[in-house]
Amino acid sequence: MKILMASLISVSSLALAGPASAQDTDTKLTQNPADWVIPAGNYAGNRYSKLDQITNKNASKLQPVWTFSTGVLRGHEGGPLVVGDIMYVHTPFPNIVYALDLNNNGQILWKYEPKQNPDVIPVMCCDTVNRGLSYADGKIFLDQADTTLVALDAKTGKLLWSAVNGDPKIGETATMAPLPVKNEVLVGDSGGEFGVRCNVTAYDMNSGKRIWRAYSEGPDDEILFDPEKTTMLGKPVGKDSSLKTWKGDQWKQGGGCTWGWYSYDPELNMVYYGSGNPSTWNPKQRPGDNRWSMTIFARDADTGMAKWVYQMTPHDEWDYDGVNEMQLVDQKFDGKERKLLVHFDRNGFGYTLDRTNGDLLVAEKFDPAVNWATGINMDKNSPDYGRPIRVKKYSTEANGEDVNTQGVCPAALGSKDEQPSAYSPKTGLFYVPTNHVCMDYQPFRVTYTPGQPYVGAILSMYPPPGQTDMGNFIAWDATKGKIVWSDPERFSVWSGALATAGDVVFYGTLEGYLKAVDAKTGKELYKFKTPSGIIGNVMTYMHKGRQYVAVLSGVGGWAGIGLAAGLTDPHAGLGAVGGYAALSKYTSLGGALTVFALPQ
Repeated sequence: MKILMASLISVSSLALAGPASAQDTDTKLTQNPADWVIPAGNYAGNRYSKLDQITNKNASKLQPVWTFSTGVLRGHEGGPLVVGDIMYVHTPFPNIVYALDLNNNGQILWKYEPKQNPDVIPVMCCDTVNRGLSYADGKIFLDQADTTLVALDAKTGKLLWSAVNGDPKIGETATMAPLPVKNEVLVGDSGGEFGVRCNVTAYDMNSGKRIWRAYSEGPDDEILFDPEKTTMLGKPVGKDSSLKTWKGDQWKQGGGCTWGWYSYDPELNMVYYGSGNPSTWNPKQRPGDNRWSMTIFARDADTGMAKWVYQMTPHDEWDYDGVNEMQLVDQKFDGKERKLLVHFDRNGFGYTLDRTNGDLLVAEKFDPAVNWATGINMDKNSPDYGRPIRVKKYSTEANGEDVNTQGVCPAALGSKDEQPSAYSPKTGLFYVPTNHVCMDYQPFRVTYTPGQPYVGAILSMYPPPGQTDMGNFIAWDATKGKIVWSDPERFSVWSGALATAGDVVFYGTLEGYLKAVDAKTGKELYKFKTPSGIIGNVMTYMHKGRQYVAVLSGVGGWAGIGLAAGLTDPHAGLGAVGGYAALSKYTSLGGALTVFALPQ
């Protein structure tokens, strides 16, 4: 206990002194632009920094000032944290955590390397990635690949507690960054490709004891729904809203995994997140809307009870997971200030909702290549209100038969996958890394066996017809549902974005470039080629009066799985290997942190 208390006092005091409570400390830390204590920078998921030393006038002078090798290959998603004088860096499997001393050229203060069974690797979909750490109450939280959630002493790296959240033997794994909220730590799970029934779980921040768990599918008491008070588009969902949309007991292998990004509104005390694809990928085998996969959830942070939900892609036929980040912003809509939630879904539509009640305000394509649906039904008097208006020729099932569907846009990895967007309150715009990719999709029948793949589809991916670029970095107006500007990229933009008060937006490319662009125009201001392809998320911090920008590079993830895992079959990696085969000409494996600053 003495060691723990010393850690709390030492680390917290690096940034702030004399807070009223640990919860107050954590809230203030997310508002301190010098630090970066949770993956998105703040609870709203904005990835915005008030730091303005680096501007659109001087960003061209940026230069790398120090680097750090993680010692691990495969895909490096997520990004570092900074709390006071310490930077925390993580790796993909085996999920090493480093604490680096910013006062001493990044010297390693401590290293945590968990001992995990390597048998977890074959059941990790789309590379062995981990999307990051979180800091709260003097602790670093890590969700290991084997689903073990750990709390580490932020000063010493000592393991304080651990909690096993799932079972890799049946396909449950972990890739997400946990989110600390009040006295809880929230985590989800991966495994939709193995027929896992997925959930979100809250653990006590100090003991690791489970507080609540909410499944994506199943009975009301297990998905934490009140049939009369939980609503979708303003109407109560009714009794057994999930069970009625599955055939028999298929919901028990229903997927709907929760491995994406979580946001939190302290004023409303609500947590927001999305669920993933239903299992199997063969839609003919699971008739019905398959609720509540592909859904935005708004839950009470203390109890987990669902306040409202919105299913974006009922009866998903293309693996359009709904797990991407939920951006919480306050903006004018139709002349009135509204508490908004903005979500860029894998299905290619950008959604704007009122986050207090789930009212659907905007739903428009954020990639012009999207063709599986013409739009979203916005007629509130229609029985199909809120549902996509599908194009029949791109369905993967017809007349009770599987269909080899060609030319579906977007591909299964979506118009945007987990790579998170950023928002600038100065411009009112969202900055979105996107995939400009289409696919052929061939379903086939598959039988569920615990711990074995439960996919049931063969995919091929490629750029839209007549085009060569596979990505765009865009600025989006969420009140109008329109692209303001768009920068094309050779490959999908698989890194997370960062917006700053200096009117600079940062992102990384699969070739390995860190880029800085003007927030208002998209004009490129700076680029630097890092040691490997970037699928990490850019962050910034201030140390001793100097602003720094940092990013992890290390090619991998779904788009880079061919390079990361040495795959050559063009259909491997769920279709990505063939689509991104040319990537090997531009980058190679690596795991490195690169830190940038202006010259002194």
